[in-house]
Amino acid sequence: MSKELSGKVAIITGGAAGIGRGTAELFMEEGAKVVIADVDEERGRSLSGTLGPATRFKYTDVAKREDVQALVNFTVAEFGGLHIMFNNAGVSDAAYGNLLDDDFSHFERVMRVNVLGVMLGTQLAARHMAAHGGGSIINVASIAGVQPGHGFSCYRASKAGVIHFTKSAAIELGTHLVRVNCICPGDTDTRMLREEARQLGVDSSPFLVESAKRPLGRVGTPGEIAEAVLYLASDASSFVTGTALVVDGGGLAGSV
Repeated sequence: MSKELSGKVAIITGGAAGIGRGTAELFMEEGAKVVIADVDEERGRSLSGTLGPATRFKYTDVAKREDVQALVNFTVAEFGGLHIMFNNAGVSDAAYGNLLDDDFSHFERVMRVNVLGVMLGTQLAARHMAAHGGGSIINVASIAGVQPGHGFSCYRASKAGVIHFTKSAAIELGTHLVRVNCICPGDTDTRMLREEARQLGVDSSPFLVESAKRPLGRVGTPGEIAEAVLYLASDASSFVTGTALVVDGGGLAGSV
C-alpha cells in the first residue's frame, strides 16, 4: 500500500454507509485519520469502532450550520488539523413520475442536504484550510446533474447545483491553496439505489437493465467510487481543481 494520505486528516459526511463507508475504509488503508459524520449514529459508531483508533464518529446533520461547524471543530481538536473534506452526504427524492403531477414535497429536504450541506461543508472546512496551508475539498454530484433525464426533478436540480457551486468555489479558493472538485457517480450499488427501487415498488432490475446498456455493462461499487475520491484527495491531483470527474462505467459516453 502506497499510503498516499499519510499524515492527512479527513472528514467524510454520510460516512456510515455506501460510498462514504467505502471511502472511509480506503482512506484508512492509505494512512489518513478519518472522522465519520452521519445522522445514522448506530452505523457510524459501529464503523468507527471497526476501523480502529485512527477514526472518530461525529453525529452531524449537514443541513445545519452549527452541526457542520461543530464537526470541523471536533476534527481539529481530535486530530490536530483538517486536510480533506469529502462532502458526500445526500438524499434522493425518488420521484420517478410525471413532472406535471409532482408536488415537489421533497424539494426542501433534498436541497438542504444536497446543496446547502455541500455549501456549508465547503465553506467551513475551507476557512480552516485557508489559514493552515490549504487542502482538498471533494463534493458528490451525480451524472444526473450533468445529463437531463426523466424524473427525479429535485435530485437532478440539486446535483447540477453542486457542480456549479464546486466550480465557483474552486475559482474563489484557489488563491488560498484550497482545491475544490466533485465526482459524478453513475448508478452505484448502495442503500440509496436500493431504496429508490423499493419506493418505485420494484426490485433493482430496472436499474440493472439500464446499466447493462452502458459500455462496462454494470453498476459501480462504493469502492470504485472511493478510488476516484482518493485521487482528488491526494497529491496526485495537485494541479486539479474546479473539475467534475464522471465515474459511471461509460454511461454518459453512450449506450452499447
